[in-house]
Amino acid sequence: MASRLAFVGAVAGGHLWTIGADLRARIRPEPMPSDGPWVLEVADARYGSVRLNGRLRPGSHRTLVLVIHGLGGNRDSPYMQRAARAIAARGWSYLRLDLRGADGLGEDYYHAGLTQDLHAVIAACTDYDRVFVLGYSLGGHLVLRYATETTDTRVQAVAAVCAPLDLAASAAAIDRRRVWIYRAHILRGLKTMYAEVARRRDLSTPTAVVERVRTIREWDERVIVARHGFLSVDDYYARASVGPRLPDLAVRAAWFGARHDPMVPAHVVLPSLARASDHLTVRWFDRGGHVGFPDDVGRGRSLEAEALEFFAAGSNS
Repeated sequence: MASRLAFVGAVAGGHLWTIGADLRARIRPEPMPSDGPWVLEVADARYGSVRLNGRLRPGSHRTLVLVIHGLGGNRDSPYMQRAARAIAARGWSYLRLDLRGADGLGEDYYHAGLTQDLHAVIAACTDYDRVFVLGYSLGGHLVLRYATETTDTRVQAVAAVCAPLDLAASAAAIDRRRVWIYRAHILRGLKTMYAEVARRRDLSTPTAVVERVRTIREWDERVIVARHGFLSVDDYYARASVGPRLPDLAVRAAWFGARHDPMVPAHVVLPSLARASDHLTVRWFDRGGHVGFPDDVGRGRSLEAEALEFFAAGSNS
């Protein structure tokens, strides 16, 4: 009975940290480091070019951390702000990037395998000798996929926080009835993004149809497949998922996860992690939820501080 109660408490804690970390940041926001607007035009086969936006903080050190948000998030999501504060405290530069469409300006919208933008962004950051990439949730998936492709020797390590690895399994997990509140939050942000793009572009799926989407799989089927040229939603999941590519990591990588993450539960990532190359470091935390962790979760340090320590530990100074 005691072990059962402990398990139930841990699961409840996963929900509390998922919701609580976000609420705390919104109710009691902490001061942000000073940074400025950053813009890049990237080539696109359909639209000619698409504008990407972000917030850049230059530093005295020629080290840059590119920070990528999760599905339905943006550069101002609470976890993105936590990362910015930790990076600034270390004296490094950071770029908080909005993925396509996440800035609300209606240029286009992203998907889980669209790494061409990361390649373009990092190639454009020529002022830095050393680059690290930190991604949260779906942003972590993108980061790991990028790490299987890059040949840029300045990129010395990447880290993914609570990242899905098998898109089909992860979509099924978040489409469960018991986690509807998280799914509704994500879809709200995605639908807002889509509506802004629809104001400027002719899109395949009418906004009225998108407004009726109730699951992540349905979003992927009606929105991602239609725009990005996949044959079906299953084709998208098969071609975009990073899990099968983890044996091919080209740089040091870390995957950080919460054992009781209600959105990306352990069972949906374990098979992929088991197949990963030795380039991947895996760390599980008993306390925490989806991209929300106690400030002392890692040996008395924050999750973000742990990620930065991983970057520094095996890189060239």
